[in-house]
Amino acid sequence: MLSDGPAIFTRGLIRSFSGRRAVSDLDLTVPRGVFYGFLGTNGAGKSTTIRILTGLLAATAGEMRVLGMDITDAEQALAIKRRIGVVPEGLALFDYLTGPEYLTFVAKMHGLTEEVRLERMEHLLGLMDLTDEPEKLCMDYSHGMKKKLSLAAAMIHGPDLLFLDEPFEGVDPVSARVIKGTLQRFVENGGTVFVTSHVMEIVEKLCTHVGIVSAGKLVLEDSMDNIRRSGTLEETFIRAAGDDARSRGRLDWLEGAH
Repeated sequence: MLSDGPAIFTRGLIRSFSGRRAVSDLDLTVPRGVFYGFLGTNGAGKSTTIRILTGLLAATAGEMRVLGMDITDAEQALAIKRRIGVVPEGLALFDYLTGPEYLTFVAKMHGLTEEVRLERMEHLLGLMDLTDEPEKLCMDYSHGMKKKLSLAAAMIHGPDLLFLDEPFEGVDPVSARVIKGTLQRFVENGGTVFVTSHVMEIVEKLCTHVGIVSAGKLVLEDSMDNIRRSGTLEETFIRAAGDDARSRGRLDWLEGAH
């Protein structure tokens, strides 16, 4: 049974690299059953935060709980990892396995029975349109196919919380539509999604809650309904994170070149 509390909770979370803070005093509260967009410019600390919350990277300081459990406690961390799914920034697939072989490996790691594994694999591979070339190695998959296989692997054990780092990057519109529909149904059935993306239109359409980070700090956290009342998500993002294009100056030598 899962512990009480929000899906994700952090207070004063810090991660430093060589004295520089990639995550700085981050306070997050992500309720269960929401689609949460975690936004920021490149280098804002999004991927580092996900690596910390999934147990792949130790925090320098601060408090954090995932599904009501302490990720820094070894026993609770194992329980957390049984109940989360992750699509990381770098797609860590096994090149010399086929898609079905990779899903079989992941399912067995989670201790699924043969009957459950086969049923879920058939459903997920069909849903992700990965059934046409079952003998194709992961190394020969397109970027979009790798994204879909990674999502299938993240969901095969029936998690309660999904961490998705740029799941739509480099994905064609048809694959993106499949992924979006799958994630929406996951949330409708009580799951929680924590997603990073630079595609504002997708986040605005899918997410129910948004947190914006800048230089490792949370600068805005609100529901999407409230954000829409004051304009578009892109406008809110630029106000909160800063207009980097202007702050970096102008290319005066190009103006008037034509």
